[in-house]
Formats: sequence, C-alpha cells, structure tokens
Amino acid sequence: MSLNARIEAAISQAIRAGQGGAAPPRLAQALDYAVTPGGARIRPTICMSVALACGDDRPALTDAAATALELIHCASLVHDDLPCFDDADMRRGKPAVHRAFSQPLAVLTGDSLIVMAFEVLARAAGRDAGKDAGRAVELIRILGARTGMPGGICAGQGWESEPQIDLSAYHRAKTGALFIAATQMGAAAAGQDPEPWEELGARIGEAFQVADDLRDALYDAETLGKPVGQDGLHGRPNAVAELGVQGAIRRLKDILGGAIASIPSCAGEAMLAAMVRKYAERLTPVAPVRAGE
Repeated sequence: MSLNARIEAAISQAIRAGQGGAAPPRLAQALDYAVTPGGARIRPTICMSVALACGDDRPALTDAAATALELIHCASLVHDDLPCFDDADMRRGKPAVHRAFSQPLAVLTGDSLIVMAFEVLARAAGRDAGKDAGRAVELIRILGARTGMPGGICAGQGWESEPQIDLSAYHRAKTGALFIAATQMGAAAAGQDPEPWEELGARIGEAFQVADDLRDALYDAETLGKPVGQDGLHGRPNAVAELGVQGAIRRLKDILGGAIASIPSCAGEAMLAAMVRKYAERLTPVAPVRAGE
C-alpha cells in the first residue's frame, strides 16, 4: 500500500468513527467536508516517512500518529478561516466550512477534530497496552505540546493578536509546530527518541512558511484554492516583504539544504534526504502566476 493510500484509509476510519451513533447529521457531514479532499497530506507523509526510516515496527501506531496529526492540521484550517481570524471564504478550492455549514458548526467541527485526534491516539494505546501504551502516551505529549501553549499552533495564532510580534516565535509556532510534531511523532511511533528529530521538523516548517509567503505574494486565488494577499491585508510578517522574491527563494533553498544536513542517523536517512529534495522542487516557485502577469 502506498503512503497516500495508507494515510487516507486511516483518516477515513477515524472520521467514520466520529460520525457513528446518534451524531448530529450536519456536524457529521462537516467533519468529512473539513478533511476531504485533503490536499497533499504533507505532515502525515513526513510522519510516516520518519517512522519508516526508523523501522516502523508498530504500523498501527504510526497510522494513528499520522491521522491525529492531520486531524489537528485540518481543525486549525477550519478555525483559521473563521471571520474572527482570516475571514477566508475558500479553502482547498471549495467554500470554507463556515461558509458551507455556518459559523457555529465550523467552530464545533474544528473542536471535534481536535478531540478526535487525541481519541485516535488513546485508542492506539489501548490496543496492546504492553507494547504500545508508552509510545502512545509520548505521542499524545508531543501532539499536545505542538498544538497548544506556549509554543504550539494556538500560540502561533495568538501572536497575531499581539501589538508586538516575536517573528521567530510566531513562525515556529504558526507553521513549524506541526512539522516538528510530524518528525518527532514519526520517530516516537517507531520507538526512537524524538528529541534529535526536532531540528529537521523545525527546518521543514520554516521552509514551508517561506514557501507559503511566496505563494501568497505570487500566486492567484484560483491556483491556490484560497484567498491570496492575506499577509498584507492583515499586516503579518512576510519573507517576501522582508527579503524580496529572489531573496525569499534563496532563503528557502538555504533552509532546505540545512534540513537535509540535520537528518539524524537512521536506516532510512537517504530516503528522507530524497523526500526533502522532492519537497524543495515542489515548493520553489518558478514564475509569478497572478492573473494578468
């Protein structure tokens, strides 16, 4: 089974579990709407790739880690799009959840996906307490730390409400946190020490932040499937505004080179280096594609 098929199967199973019983029909529908289609599934792919590089001796636990990570990511997108934050009408080429289902249901959808993520890990711990419980608890700890305060994605969103922004802390929390979670959870699911994997996740997260800044500056809404120009509209820090387009592209390449150098020694080190190089090719824009350019 391919990584993508493995990820989609695990996520679908989690969503079906969340829709079971006497669930409110529209909220149950919104859960699936928020995660499907799921874009590139970059974070769970990184998580699974690290687990495979480290042996992947508990595939079910790896599946749970990847699923929980993506559910948190999708929840953050639902909340980010709300009028109180980005006020974005589109996400992944279709109406944002609050546009399709209402603001109250969007809030509940995001909340439900967050809770579901931790339920997935808790169920994984209960399958075989002798083998998986300790690893699952570590996965819960990592995901909690990278979701909440003081340095998770909640903190990243919180920085946008501060009069003075710590740019490094903002980027590390807003974008980097779940990439750090991806590399650390992949290692932990395979029984490895997650700490040496923090730098790789942080560097990949930083690269994706710069790439996102470039896309926001260069691409049109139709290409991205979501509104563009949001950084300027909301007065947020942006690598393109700070470095210019070519400077941001150079910065992106430097970060990705550092990411490859930071990969801890493991059986799948070469595979992970190839993965980062593949992302480098996908992330680096070749020309502006805004309408009329």
